[in-house]
Amino acid sequence: MPYTQDILEELDILARYNLATTLEGIKVHQHSAQAATIAATLRLFNKGLISQEDGGYLTSLGREAAEHTQAALRILKSADITTA
Repeated sequence: MPYTQDILEELDILARYNLATTLEGIKVHQHSAQAATIAATLRLFNKGLISQEDGGYLTSLGREAAEHTQAALRILKSADITTA
């Protein structure tokens, strides 16, 4: 399945969450955030990955998705360093 711009924007939101704590969420401000960020956050909410339309906390499924997203980013970033 090819990546779409929507999926990349959703992954970007999931990468922003601090996985070290469940007490910290994110807030996407409707008046100052880019339209793509607002739309991605709403899609994540509709998919049941976050608790609020404008961010909030990760659901249990969202935490799993964020863990995988952030792990993939770490692997890809370290691969860039070792192959450079």
